[in-house]
Amino acid sequence: MPSNRITEELRPRCFDDIVGQTHLFGEKGVVRKMIESGRVTNMIFYGPPGTGKTTAAEIIARESGMVFHRLNATTASISDVKDVLTSANSVFCTGGILLYIDEIQYFNRKQQQALLEYIEDGRVTLIASTTENPHFYIYNAIISRSSLFEFKPVPPAECIKALERAVAHLNEREKLEKTASADTLEYIARATSGDVRHAIVLLENSYFAAEKEISREVVDGFNVRVGNFDDDTHFDLLSCLQKSIRGSDPDAAIFYVAKLLSLGELISVCRRLQVIASEDIGQAYPLAAAVTRACCESAKEMGMPEARIPLANAAIMLATAPKSNSAEAAIDAALADIEAGRGRIVPPHLQSPLFKGYKYPHDYKNHYVEQQYLPDDLKDRKYYSFGQNKNEDAARIYWEKIKGEKS
Repeated sequence: MPSNRITEELRPRCFDDIVGQTHLFGEKGVVRKMIESGRVTNMIFYGPPGTGKTTAAEIIARESGMVFHRLNATTASISDVKDVLTSANSVFCTGGILLYIDEIQYFNRKQQQALLEYIEDGRVTLIASTTENPHFYIYNAIISRSSLFEFKPVPPAECIKALERAVAHLNEREKLEKTASADTLEYIARATSGDVRHAIVLLENSYFAAEKEISREVVDGFNVRVGNFDDDTHFDLLSCLQKSIRGSDPDAAIFYVAKLLSLGELISVCRRLQVIASEDIGQAYPLAAAVTRACCESAKEMGMPEARIPLANAAIMLATAPKSNSAEAAIDAALADIEAGRGRIVPPHLQSPLFKGYKYPHDYKNHYVEQQYLPDDLKDRKYYSFGQNKNEDAARIYWEKIKGEKS
């Protein structure tokens, strides 16, 4: 039988059956109250996998009488989106269309922009879900037209309720009377770190492997990874990765890449490695950003398990590269001045199209001529200081020669 059969059979049919998201779907839950009042708006659901995002979208469509269409951004194309959106004009969609796009972070900007025309005029109500931070991966124009709702890892006590229903359902379906102790159910709930779908699949596998009782020993036979991968753990591990690379420890860097990948954090690893390339390596090895970008794009195209190889290459390259945060320090200092209200009036000779008094550097020896570029109130401000590494040392020596002064 299909491995996902039980998860579909046990999928909640109403808000009361959803476990762990009381802040959204409990009696006083904000989404539930909104839907019960007859209000359905564009929504973005974000949070870990297996926490009820797809289920909630289906229930909302059912409660509101809307036609439900589901697309997965990992496989859907623009034509798939347009096919659904075109059906918005059908007489069979008088109640409206609710388009659910799972893993929307895999849609590129053009694909996301294709949605705007239809959600703008109300022909389609969009619910998009992502396991990533929506502000990093979803087009701002869509975010501005949507309400964001966070799905949290399901607490063990709530997950146990779903597991108890699963045991009863399996016994009824299979005409058996197998049991599972409270300790075993709690063990499964904690081992799957708030992912109810994973917990139910693990229970089902253990059910068929057990004789009479589903014991912890049977559960352990499925190579359970016990842990609590919540939001804090997510950011802690990414922080460990960055600090290891910043500290030039390739062994620790590889360990944290492996640990994050084992938890399904491919996109987060890619994003953090690209941050590190600019923040911690920067001017010491400017090509690091381009190399890291290429490795990350390659990893996302390959998918796991092959993605581990380019990401390992990127992590080792960054950990063993020379380090410099001179660019970060420079931009932060400039932003501080701007926030303080300084530098509001730029030099007139730099303004287009006047150019009064502007000296064209290419007309001078070594393509350099001294002139004021910063605003008057910041004319002596120094934001960038050369870092102590081969690349920036070479740049410093060059400019000392050209400018005839220490830089």
